[in-house]
Amino acid sequence: MITYGTATSVSAHTAGSSRRTRREPFARFGVARRRGRVPSPRATTIRPVSSHGSELSASERRDALKEVFAQAQGCVRCAELAATRKTVVFGAGNADAELMFVGEAPGASEDEQGLPFVGQAGKLLDRLLEEIGMERKEVFVANTIKCRPPANRDPQPIEIENCKEYLYRQVELIQPNVICTLGNFSTKLLRADPAGITRVHGRPEVLTLGRRTVRLYPIFHPAAALYTPRMLETLREDFARLPELLALGPPEQSGSLQAPELDAPELDAPELDAADLRALGLADRAGEGERSREAPGAPPEPDQGAPPEPDQLGLF
Repeated sequence: MITYGTATSVSAHTAGSSRRTRREPFARFGVARRRGRVPSPRATTIRPVSSHGSELSASERRDALKEVFAQAQGCVRCAELAATRKTVVFGAGNADAELMFVGEAPGASEDEQGLPFVGQAGKLLDRLLEEIGMERKEVFVANTIKCRPPANRDPQPIEIENCKEYLYRQVELIQPNVICTLGNFSTKLLRADPAGITRVHGRPEVLTLGRRTVRLYPIFHPAAALYTPRMLETLREDFARLPELLALGPPEQSGSLQAPELDAPELDAPELDAADLRALGLADRAGEGERSREAPGAPPEPDQGAPPEPDQLGLF
């Protein structure tokens, strides 16, 4: 069960934090892609994060995130989505990001590429980030559900319920300071409140999600602004506040909440070999020019005799 703290105005909190100092806060952005999987008939159990998860190093949290990713690859909780998806769109970006975006659900392009926000809405997201001096590779982007609903229909309540533990695990392991919810679905889920995005957009608040206390900042989904100039201007105004929120640092962490546990039967995570990890950007490596809170390692050599993997810039 997820415990929610009392939402308060962001101005009531200081920038004090127990979070480790970041020496190099960015990691490379990339693709989570795995095709041709036959869904297992068994249910999926998402293994709980350690009660000491907040004390894990960035490398240990990244390894734990890879385990959650592997579990998500075999998830069949939503039978219709498991049968119709091409890929599980787990999320992409910096696994140690200060800023995390949470959208709705993958569309056709995302399902094809295994990467969130790759269509026109994604291009607008990139442009909005550039306008505040940021890049996609500095943030982590995920969705409320990890599989594309058929014909791009709205996610159903049971699908959101089935998938929310993956999102909560991502929050616990990435440890963002600010979560920017994009549109109604993610805003209602993470706020645990039916208030719509039109009412609450641009109003930051402090909430506790699982074991992580964050500054939650709801804004309109970029797709809503693609063809409405007035909506785009509102979105720009809300985006302009993000640097101010990030400058506040993380809110004070309670450190006393229990990680949620699931009672579903155990499912062995699918095996991911070295080639899988390189293609998905999950290998323990740091690309050229990458910056992270830990010292970068050397990239692995490509397999001899096989064409090199495309430069997908690394998921984590």
